[in-house]
Amino acid sequence: MTEHTITENYQRVMADIAAEATRCQRSPDSVQLLAVTKTHAIDKIRQAYEAGARDFGENYLQEALVKIEQLADEDHPMKDVRWHFIGPVQSNKTRDIAAAFDWLHSVDRLKIARRLSEQRPDSMPALNICLQVNLSDETSKSGVALHEVGALCEAIAPLPRLHLRGLMAIPAPTDNYEAQRAVFRPLSDLFRELQARYDQFDTLSIGMSADYKAAIAEGATIIRVGSAIFGARNR
Repeated sequence: MTEHTITENYQRVMADIAAEATRCQRSPDSVQLLAVTKTHAIDKIRQAYEAGARDFGENYLQEALVKIEQLADEDHPMKDVRWHFIGPVQSNKTRDIAAAFDWLHSVDRLKIARRLSEQRPDSMPALNICLQVNLSDETSKSGVALHEVGALCEAIAPLPRLHLRGLMAIPAPTDNYEAQRAVFRPLSDLFRELQARYDQFDTLSIGMSADYKAAIAEGATIIRVGSAIFGARNR
């Protein structure tokens, strides 16, 4: 995919965000685009950066660490970006995630949160985290059950060096817009309930390339878009 195409795709997605937010009587600025760059090359990330992207999401830790280091060491380093880890988190990954990322969207266990809290360097701001919720009860996906979210929030919120920001989900795919909205709705309702309880709760990370318009209609504040910007992933 050419630089021109990535720029056009990025601009089109941004225009779609603005149009959908306006249709839902929301400010376009209330929805943040997270460019998902897993498996995509450094040059594509820089092209998206030049188009205006500042938030980048990665799923695979070792790949992400190489990219973060390379993009910081180049002649024109991308210093004003925010790196988001959005993949599953195992205990042996927490130290590197705590040291390298600004956001983590996929916390689903208190054990993981405690390790991140202990391992986040004192020199860095608190790590922004979201709890991943398994909306469709899929055994193949990570995430806490919807009815367990409140108790997990209560346990994690006091931990030092973490900033509990909200919820994230990856529901089972469907092409039907109304079905997409229906899947997101219980999480959106819970998010609003928790906002009343936690002042810092401001992030609903839902919606990807195939369903981000439905996610915006259900209150998404971050949408995670990869293929609609970069094309098919290199597997």
